[in-house]
Amino acid sequence: MNDLADLKLHVQELLPEFEEKLGELVEIPSVSMDPARRPQMDACAELAARYLREAGARVDLIETGGFPLVLGRFEVDPRLPTVTVYNHLDVQPAEQADGWRSPPFQFTRQPASGRQPLRWFARGTTDDKGPALTALFGARLARQTGAPVNIQFLWELEEEIGSPHFAAGLAAAVAGQASGGRAPLATDSVVVSDTIWTAAGHPSISYGLRGLMGFTVALETGAKDVHSGTTGGLARNPIAELAALIAEMFDGRTGKVKIPGFYEGVRRISAAEKKAFGRAGFSRKRFAAAHELHGLRKTADDVSALASLIAAPTLEVHGITGGYSGPGIKTIVPHRAEAKLSTRLVPDQKPAKVFQLIKRFVKQHLPDAVVTHEASLEPYLAEIGGPYHEAAAAAVRQTFGKEPAFVREGGSIGAVLTMQRLLKAPVIFLGLSLPEHGYHAVNENFDWGQAAGGMEMFCRYFHQVGRAR
Repeated sequence: MNDLADLKLHVQELLPEFEEKLGELVEIPSVSMDPARRPQMDACAELAARYLREAGARVDLIETGGFPLVLGRFEVDPRLPTVTVYNHLDVQPAEQADGWRSPPFQFTRQPASGRQPLRWFARGTTDDKGPALTALFGARLARQTGAPVNIQFLWELEEEIGSPHFAAGLAAAVAGQASGGRAPLATDSVVVSDTIWTAAGHPSISYGLRGLMGFTVALETGAKDVHSGTTGGLARNPIAELAALIAEMFDGRTGKVKIPGFYEGVRRISAAEKKAFGRAGFSRKRFAAAHELHGLRKTADDVSALASLIAAPTLEVHGITGGYSGPGIKTIVPHRAEAKLSTRLVPDQKPAKVFQLIKRFVKQHLPDAVVTHEASLEPYLAEIGGPYHEAAAAAVRQTFGKEPAFVREGGSIGAVLTMQRLLKAPVIFLGLSLPEHGYHAVNENFDWGQAAGGMEMFCRYFHQVGRAR
């Protein structure tokens, strides 16, 4: 194959190999937050390195102080531009008892039926092992068709825990200290495939990410749980007090945050952005169905709903622990409770400032509570336009036959700001996942339609970048 005329046909021929490799990769439970999974994390890195070597890349496993980075580089022509592809290979925890229809780390194939494409179920299929392999297969096709570009892959194994060692590993690679004597890592641009289309059939290119600030609020009101009959009415109840505090912090029905100063600095959405959001094909009804939600918060229209997902800050409660949770009712007043919360932040909010606002608010309402900062990520926003966005849009049009919508992403990717800072290169997002694929949810899946289209899209993107030099 030496041109793009029969690209779709060649992509179809890759199905058996892609399926085999994806199955092998997702059956490794690479749960980075579980210390007992170190052997599986190492096995995942080794398998990823093997896939890159089989594709013709030179591979280095870069030590970070945590789990390694996997760096694969194809032969370099200094006359050509270089594109670095970033993905992560670690995954969220998963237990079948949570509601999985099949074992979460057993690759399960659901054949195509009617309008439904061939689909694969397992943790990591869409976040982010499926898109990572898709980009690799696209790079192989690009090389076979003579794309005038250098390609390298940077695969991380700590994204799901906030990328705590990514900066150290990347800095070493950039300085030439972690490549076994090879050249320092450098690139002209970065492309990330870890984002979600707003809706199936409506390709979108993200140019922004919300930030994240996680924290806990703990309250201890005694030395032990006590009998509610002999102490109830006088003893403080820490679960009830935390629940009241949370209700003071934000309106659970509308999501509006009531902490003074929380919305200060939030950058307004421009008219051009709102217009682009309107072209994204977002539907509240389809969104609810894709995520199996029984209801949504009220919004004026679909565009406002999308804006609340990708361009507005939030405060969420992830859990409250304390007291008794076994069968029946144990009539005690608990002595300790803890709430786990986080905010999603947008430009130009600063995580440190927001944490101080929240901590001050909590201390004013519940002075003996302990507020602990857990993790922070800054929001990210890029300018729309330029050769890389143009190349991405062209690749999407040629592959999917539709004009992509430029939107922001509601989630966070810790490595993006680090890559922008250390590699000093623009970062482009070419995601492939769909809402119904189930990021971080039970029955996570990926489908051949998105994988096949993604291979072609990435191949065309590499050609477009090479021509734009």
